[in-house]
Formats: sequence, structure tokens, C-alpha cells
Amino acid sequence: MSRILVDTSVWIDYFADARRYPIIDRLIGENQICTNDLILAELIPFIQLQKQHDLIEALRALQKHEIRIDWDEITQFQYANLSHGINGVGIPDLIILENVMAHDLTLFAKDKHFRLMHKIFSFRLFDARRL
Repeated sequence: MSRILVDTSVWIDYFADARRYPIIDRLIGENQICTNDLILAELIPFIQLQKQHDLIEALRALQKHEIRIDWDEITQFQYANLSHGINGVGIPDLIILENVMAHDLTLFAKDKHFRLMHKIFSFRLFDARRL
């Protein structure tokens, strides 16, 4: 199984009520979860406000995959999305898509844009319901 990149939206729901995502605990225990600097930059400021320093350390301890941004590729991703009627995909989501594809990761995300993009791009999307 490839490493699983957990998107910000899943982490936020998990932090609000871990009982909704017991699979996260299992994947952490199996050392299957990874992250990147974009996701950490979205999460850590809010966690800092709550003074949850142990949680920040735990997130930073996850395996991190470097983000390499190829703006031409990002542009082509967005063009393909628009060509297929997928509107409103933000650049951060396209960067996450590029990161997942570059490192052959599986993406665990709630965002409907990723489900739509999965139909036109070759990447693995984690489905917790299948476990």
C-alpha cells in the first residue's frame, strides 16, 4: 500500500471528533500517513492558537513529501478541469494533486473536487468505506 496523504479537510474533521475517523488512528499506527508543507501550513496556525504543541509535534513527525511546483503542469491540470466542466478548483488543491501524483501517494480527502478530478487524472483516492 502506498503512503496516504491526508488532506486538511479530513484532519479538521478528525480533530473535531476522532470517533468519525477511526481509520486515521489505524493508519497512524501502521505508519501509513504522510503530509506535506502545504497541509501543515493550513493546519498548524489554528493548532497553535489552541496551544496544542504536542499535536503540532506529532504532525511534524509524519513523513513529509517535498512539494515541487511545476506551474505549467498546474496550468494544464486546471485547463483539463475546466475542459471537463470542473470549476472552482483552487490552486492549493492542484498543488496537492501534483504532490500526490509526483510521489505516487494515495489521497484521503473529503473535497468533492478531488472526487471529480479522480475521473480525469491518474491518482489513487482513498476510500475509507472499503475497509
